[in-house]
Amino acid sequence: MAIIEMKNVKKQYQTGSDLVEALRGVDISIEAGEFITIMGQSGSGKSTLLSVLGGMNHPTSGEVEMAGVKLYQLKSEELADFRAQNLGFVFQSFHLIQYLTALENVMLPLAIVKMSTAAKREAARQALERVGLGAKTDRLPNQLSGGEQERVAIARAIVNNPHILLADEPTGNLDSKTSEEVMALFRQLNEAGQTVVMVTHNPENGAYSDRTIHLKDGLISA
Repeated sequence: MAIIEMKNVKKQYQTGSDLVEALRGVDISIEAGEFITIMGQSGSGKSTLLSVLGGMNHPTSGEVEMAGVKLYQLKSEELADFRAQNLGFVFQSFHLIQYLTALENVMLPLAIVKMSTAAKREAARQALERVGLGAKTDRLPNQLSGGEQERVAIARAIVNNPHILLADEPTGNLDSKTSEEVMALFRQLNEAGQTVVMVTHNPENGAYSDRTIHLKDGLISA
């Protein structure tokens, strides 16, 4: 069953007198439990595509349906609630709060969730365990390696048990060995049932996914 459906999605930007067509009519169907990589050169529209999928960038036209919900028919507050309850985000820059511990960083998405503080701490601890950082919950970001910081970012993205995990170039700032470890972690999460959609420019990352969608000039290419 498809958990994500994009139908004829277009996204245009006005830059001065120029009209930029970032997406020119994209159709995508992704099944629950799939691991999808989206590849393309810089400027192909892949990050725009991910931001539209994530409910953060209203398309100019077309339809985005996720878990049976038409995202861009929701009111802004409803859309924010949907993102918080159903989506996890991992970015190239880890976006960790430097004065918070790993555990406290992972707890951040739970701030608006009606749970006791103890329950939130336990959920964050379990998420860190899943990414192999159970022994480093009290470390600050500057006491962690780049790969460990990325793992904290992944733990933060999965702490609310999202239906879909969206990742934008998650290995872009990592060396090759650490990249392989992080990709193996994404694969492990996927094998446990997590749907993953990842933007990457690295062809080697595609080997970890079930299939790769190639984007060129705002269109899906063969």
